[in-house]
Amino acid sequence: MVLSILAVVLVGMNLRAGITSASPLFVDLQEFLGYGPLVAALLPSIPTLVFAVAGMSTAWIARRLGLGGTMLLALVVLGAGLALRGLPTTWALLAGTVAAMCGIALCNVAMPSFIRQNFADRISLMTGLYTITMSVGATAASALSVPLALAAGSPTIGLATWSFLAFAAALAFLPFLLMARSGEDTGPKPASINPLALIKTKRGMVITGLFTVQSLMAYSMMSWMPSILISRSMNATDAGFMLGVMQAVTIPATMFSLWLVNRHGMLRGAFTMCSVAVAAGLVGMLVLPLSLAWLCAITLGIGFSIFPLVLLVISHSGETPEETTAMSTLAQSVGYLVATIGPFGMGLLYAVTGGWSVPLVLLIVVAGIQLCLGLAASGYRRTTPQRVG
Repeated sequence: MVLSILAVVLVGMNLRAGITSASPLFVDLQEFLGYGPLVAALLPSIPTLVFAVAGMSTAWIARRLGLGGTMLLALVVLGAGLALRGLPTTWALLAGTVAAMCGIALCNVAMPSFIRQNFADRISLMTGLYTITMSVGATAASALSVPLALAAGSPTIGLATWSFLAFAAALAFLPFLLMARSGEDTGPKPASINPLALIKTKRGMVITGLFTVQSLMAYSMMSWMPSILISRSMNATDAGFMLGVMQAVTIPATMFSLWLVNRHGMLRGAFTMCSVAVAAGLVGMLVLPLSLAWLCAITLGIGFSIFPLVLLVISHSGETPEETTAMSTLAQSVGYLVATIGPFGMGLLYAVTGGWSVPLVLLIVVAGIQLCLGLAASGYRRTTPQRVG
């Protein structure tokens, strides 16, 4: 039990750090490596695109390595990719980011099932712990990214320092790999479930849609919030700190959201709170002066505490870990693929329009769609999904 909790904490620390550590350095990286606007728009789009493609393989890998072995493989690939980003070339930055995101993709899909398998009677508690440690890692990476790069004398070396955290987490999963090996052939393997079959169910459509829109907004702002603030004359260190504030606020917001659900059964209210808050934060980014950027960061952080609520819905979406893995694979693969439109589209729209107003207005519209899907998902209980049509 202690080892399982440690593993959950260490994985959570890694799953946003590799993304938020890069965001405050995008301007410096472009100046340092000299790449053009196309690469600048592509770079923040890599995480969601890779999550979509690599996530589809998670169920197949988990059946062969077990959940523990899958997590170990993912963390080693993550650490290697982050280390590769230390080389001062554009190809290394892109290739390292792709490799690191492959590792995160496997963890993203496998973690709800890992929690379900090891903490069947404490799913809400461990989902909260997992997402809180994700926010802790993201906050630290956001706030320390620029100072680390300055201390190293290179933005690429500053990025590579986060590989040590991934390799440390990998060590925690070695015992799970050994247990998976020792348990081989002790019983029949569970039947495989085709994730794509779940898209034919109403529940699968709603959960996938909800995961898509919350990912689109979260990764759009994690990627571009510092750049938006820098374009309004905030220095890079303070812009990275604002991103860290946004991530830090998700910690108490997550605790409050899960408290509403666990103590009062207010899943609908929690979804509403998150959607309204993220819309308010986006409006603030449009109309408030730079001196009130901290207020936008706080409201966005409250809004992005929706992520553990979506994971909670996924964790309860099947009768077995295999069904949960299938739903997680579907929601995250399709969701992240569509969500790639967010960060990539924001970069292109900024290059075309010369400002951030149009991208932010479009995200406000997406927040309204998220509210509708959240209200629909809040009505689900663990019942047999109904087919559409």
